Amino acid sequence: MAKPLVAIVGRPNVGKSMLFNKLTGCRTAIVEDTPGVTRDRIYGDCEWCGRTFALVDTGGIEPGTDSEILKFMRRQAEIGIELADAIIMVTDVKVGLTAADAEVATILQRCRKPVALAVNKCDATGATNPEVYEFYALGLGDPFEVSAIHGHGTGDLLDWCITNIPAEEEVEESDGVTKVAIVGKPNVGKSSLLNCILGEERAIVSDMAGTTRDAIDSDFENAFGKYCFIDTAGMRRKSKVDDAIERYSNMRSISAIDRADVCLILIDAQEGVTEQDTKIAGLVHEAGKAAIIVVNKWDAVEKETNTMKRMEEKVLQDLSYMTYAPVVFLSALTGQRVDKLFEVINRVAAQNAMRITTGALNSVLAEATARVQPPTDKGRRLKIYYITQIGVKPPHFVIFCNDARLFHFSYRRYLENQIRGVFGLEGTPVRITIRQKGDKEEI
Repeated sequence: MAKPLVAIVGRPNVGKSMLFNKLTGCRTAIVEDTPGVTRDRIYGDCEWCGRTFALVDTGGIEPGTDSEILKFMRRQAEIGIELADAIIMVTDVKVGLTAADAEVATILQRCRKPVALAVNKCDATGATNPEVYEFYALGLGDPFEVSAIHGHGTGDLLDWCITNIPAEEEVEESDGVTKVAIVGKPNVGKSSLLNCILGEERAIVSDMAGTTRDAIDSDFENAFGKYCFIDTAGMRRKSKVDDAIERYSNMRSISAIDRADVCLILIDAQEGVTEQDTKIAGLVHEAGKAAIIVVNKWDAVEKETNTMKRMEEKVLQDLSYMTYAPVVFLSALTGQRVDKLFEVINRVAAQNAMRITTGALNSVLAEATARVQPPTDKGRRLKIYYITQIGVKPPHFVIFCNDARLFHFSYRRYLENQIRGVFGLEGTPVRITIRQKGDKEEI
């Protein structure tokens, strides 16, 4: 299931990016005392009281502007509002209530979504700042006094977010439907593959890139199981995305990855792996989704001896961080090998949800550490106590040791390879967290 989304909006230079950084706990958004620094939507995860939701920082809304850049920023903000489950409107107590604030509030009232009014730059603690009261005129309820710099009032604001985003749904796996997102750059044959699977012209197919603008869900059932295929818009390089509709499509594609169980990463057999393919595959990898690399248009490639083997080696070399992903060669146009996809989808989905007992994991750990001794540094040796699994989708393991600083990334990779060698874990990334004795938090 996709994370709930909360959008931060407001006119330019009220401190939206500063508040975004404070709530997410990282400096993702550029903060500068100049209107218009944030032009695109910037996303980050926010965790509060055991709940996780996505937060989006938008460009400032400047109603009635003639500037093309400001019009574009306003459109980006409107897209953020449209996608959001709840909205935080930010104002500036030092500047006071402005006509632009009133126009932004009017836009938000029309969207019929929960809106919190955050009056920023209330840096002093204690009694309510009397200048806050004028913001009641916006008709958005009781304002939250916040300081994006110092963090005052952000706890109450996060409490409001948790109350107003959709409740965590029960896991939907009980209905046995596997959600499969078809992702890739424009014109690699995503819609053609969907039509081939469904046996009908469900999606528009054209040689013109950008035909599919939205993520389309299609239910399908066969002898292998029940599936929901999500055909997404082709994700272009950021420099090539020159209109708001395509930026909206890109966000929908990222959202489709987030709610999928398995992602089919389509690559054009004639072009091979491009820079944009690596970025799209990286999104799937970072999201922890089961992945299959699908080399489409294989019918258009002239074959020689070992052509497929050489192509597979080249693909995995170019996507070196995804060597765990199986590579499937097919043709959506002719239907060649498309039926073989379902077995692979079922296999990688099961591996992504695999749970391994602590006893079995520690047996592998004991053999691995006996074969290759843990590293040392200045006479101090790394001691590994035990390993356990704490999550699935993707499989997430925690290794407890005496000193996390001694745990070199190469030894972490070695242990991951040993775990994969015994348990498979094909088609899924693996998360490994290192904790040292006495730590309560993940390192």
